Amino acid sequence: MLDLRSLSHEELVALMAELGMPAFRAKQVEEWVWKKHVSSFDEMTNLSKALRTELAARCTLGGVTETARQVSTDGSRKYLLQFADGVQAECVGMPTRNRLSVCISTQAGCRMGCVFCATGQGGFTRSLTANEMYDQVSHVADDFQTRASSVVFMGQGEPFANYDETLAALRLLNSPDGAGIGARHLTVSTCGIVPMIRRFSKEPEQFTLAVSLHSAVQATRNVLMPGVRKYSLGRLHEVMGEYVERTGRRPTYEYALIGGVNDNAVELEALCDFTRGTLAHVNLIQLNDLEGSKLKPSTAEKADMFVRALARVGVEATVRNSRGNDIDAACGQLSQKHSSK
Repeated sequence: MLDLRSLSHEELVALMAELGMPAFRAKQVEEWVWKKHVSSFDEMTNLSKALRTELAARCTLGGVTETARQVSTDGSRKYLLQFADGVQAECVGMPTRNRLSVCISTQAGCRMGCVFCATGQGGFTRSLTANEMYDQVSHVADDFQTRASSVVFMGQGEPFANYDETLAALRLLNSPDGAGIGARHLTVSTCGIVPMIRRFSKEPEQFTLAVSLHSAVQATRNVLMPGVRKYSLGRLHEVMGEYVERTGRRPTYEYALIGGVNDNAVELEALCDFTRGTLAHVNLIQLNDLEGSKLKPSTAEKADMFVRALARVGVEATVRNSRGNDIDAACGQLSQKHSSK
């Protein structure tokens, strides 16, 4: 059967014509699917019963099944969602006052192999479709009974290793016919795939870019992030300069502070050199504990030292408060491991 949500607007209009229906019915169907997230054709109450029956006979509505859910003491919720073929991925909802941020996955698993990331240690299953990314946002918004105000593509997977579907999801989330979320509130995080950063800089929308840096010393970064070792820091620095020049937008560098690995004076000096004179913001993250890992978080004092040193070279830096740590929902912890916490 045909997945109704895989149809473009023009294809849906053509389907309506085939069924002897006026073109405006396509718009009504799209509103039920993308704005109201219905799971049954019977819920499309402004369509005739005959049309609903015909659509149900020809089409499916896709969607996801929640297989596990955990709630953090800070109010964050982590979900393990299953797609139509049985593949699963995680997403997280993070409420703050009257706003809801959603962290979604772009792949089930990841090939990048970052040593500090649980996803990277768990292998790779497949890339997700744009609809499956959108479904994660819809599911979280429905569970919180509020609209998502921002989405970060920072869950499982490398978004730029699934570029076309990631971009399609961004546009669907941004569209007034979809979730209607402002482009600047949609953030993509990449390990630093240089050709795709260059391509992303040429897209017309003002989507936000974050780059997982984690070290500005090549040897250290090669060990921490083996999946991007072929893209040198020199090439990354160059393409980020191009990105800023072309877009005028401020990118973010993510830097997880790992005790005894990337939190020393040499690493700090290299980070200052890498970011000095650039339009960039540095997000410092205390490494989140991973079961069985020898890597440990740095100290709050080291984080403060990094913030002060970066400020001296004109680079704004903040220490990010990780949400959902107690349910393994924080940065680097998504592994499809759910417990009764």
